[in-house]
Amino acid sequence: MHRGSCLCGKITFRVEGELAPPDACHCSRCRKHSGHYFASTEVAKDRLFVEGDEFVRWYSSSEKVRRGFCSVCGSSLFFDPPHRDWIAIAMGAFDGATNTRLALHIFVADKGDYYEIADGLPQNAR
Repeated sequence: MHRGSCLCGKITFRVEGELAPPDACHCSRCRKHSGHYFASTEVAKDRLFVEGDEFVRWYSSSEKVRRGFCSVCGSSLFFDPPHRDWIAIAMGAFDGATNTRLALHIFVADKGDYYEIADGLPQNAR
């Protein structure tokens, strides 16, 4: 089991089972939502349990995706395509070790010009 929370602690969550290797999304929407690239892991929705969900606010960033954040502290927590059976959770929101390693970079064609990706992991333009 893995636990996490927002910065102020109004939202806590737990994920049952192991976490999938995370990816880092460099698209402009993820960068604006998180302040940099968005590293996240995909979890089956039935394995995520949220407490304080009354503090989760959702922003529909496109017709296919909504993004969840804390209404008190603003922490970026979730990337949710409602039509899918999974939700992505921000890696930085987990408390303690996740026992994962970043697997790949996506949307690198949109990355910011202020940094380089030099970790040797696969990079997908989209």
